[in-house]
Amino acid sequence: MTWLKKLHNQIILGLILGLLFGILSAAMGWGQFTRHWIGPFGTIFLRSLFLIAVPLVLASIITGVASLSDTRKLSRIGGKTIAIYIGTTVMALIIGLVLVNLLQPGNGVPDEVRDQLTAEYSAMAEARTDAASESMEDRGPLQAIVDMVPDNIFGSASSNRNMLQVVFVAILFGIALLMLPAEKSRPLLSFFDSLNEMVIKIVELIMKTAPVGVFALLADTINQVSQNDLNGLWSLLGALGFYMIVVLLGLVVHVGVTYTSILKVFTPMSLKRFFVGLAPAQLVAFSTSSSGATLPVTMEMTEKNLGVSEEVSSFVLPLGATINMDGTALYQAVAAVFIAQTLGIALGLGAQLEIILLAVLASIGTAAVPSAGIIMLVIILQSIGVPAAGIALILGVDRILDMCRTACNITGDATVATIVAASEDQLDAAPA
Repeated sequence: MTWLKKLHNQIILGLILGLLFGILSAAMGWGQFTRHWIGPFGTIFLRSLFLIAVPLVLASIITGVASLSDTRKLSRIGGKTIAIYIGTTVMALIIGLVLVNLLQPGNGVPDEVRDQLTAEYSAMAEARTDAASESMEDRGPLQAIVDMVPDNIFGSASSNRNMLQVVFVAILFGIALLMLPAEKSRPLLSFFDSLNEMVIKIVELIMKTAPVGVFALLADTINQVSQNDLNGLWSLLGALGFYMIVVLLGLVVHVGVTYTSILKVFTPMSLKRFFVGLAPAQLVAFSTSSSGATLPVTMEMTEKNLGVSEEVSSFVLPLGATINMDGTALYQAVAAVFIAQTLGIALGLGAQLEIILLAVLASIGTAAVPSAGIIMLVIILQSIGVPAAGIALILGVDRILDMCRTACNITGDATVATIVAASEDQLDAAPA
């Protein structure tokens, strides 16, 4: 049983047991028991990760930026990071659009299934549409940049949805400390360095509970998706199976081709070391469906197992958790075209190019929390002339796909961090 000593194996066991228990719970009608006595342990684990996300981002970015030799180095690292993030997001969108146009999953949906899904999830779709309309009200083309700058530091730090504002404040503080004389900056740097070390230790403590946390999260997720009716779950998965296969195939191609290719070309990192080292973070991302909640784990695994320097990881990864949503962007491209195909709406080249542009811009402002991508999908649908109510067709399986695309998102974050570290000669490529 020595294999159980490794954290990622413990988490995998937790995921498998959670899946089995969720199915058993649905089959036996234990929905209320699972919701009241199992689900809370998953919620506690998730909240524990969210709890330390803001102090981790603040402390790590401030110390990371302030440790740079000058602002030119910051702009160089920042320029590389943003350019690669945008490039991989565009690649994910192209992969998604090619697959959904080639395989056309929407054309095979029977009319009765479409009508049933629309009726069943219409109320949920209406709520998402209202949320999207509210978020886009009076938004100009530069609103995403405006939203990055908070008017209250404590207000921005009070919610994980404002992580991009926290990143902005942390970078600003780090630059200011970098420009101060050493004797003036030393006390604050010492404080944030100690805070960073303390948070990392808290991450280690929380990760000891990860197998239990992911078991509870997955059991509760399966229980909610099935809504105490296992037959309902199987019929839903069957009706939308082809659509799910296209999304999952796109995610696999993006991770297996895009990420592995640029890792091989731009870094000396072996693929085995990369994926084995990142596995605990990928599994936590899968179970939590949140890049923000997984951020502390991603940072720990990237530094500890992949050999990325703290200077690079503390800047690249928090930024990635807020602006790099490759998996979400790919899903949005597939979902938008799938809905249009199902409703018999033809989308020309112009509309699909508009999807790419909107999804890239949307990924920057998408909150790193569960199901945030569905709201951005509504905005994309409205922009290309597809009825937003069509999201009712895919809402039933959104949670399952959300888990998969979040794992893809954090894999992309770690990939870019590894590439940037290699380019700055800050990657320890020797086996851990």
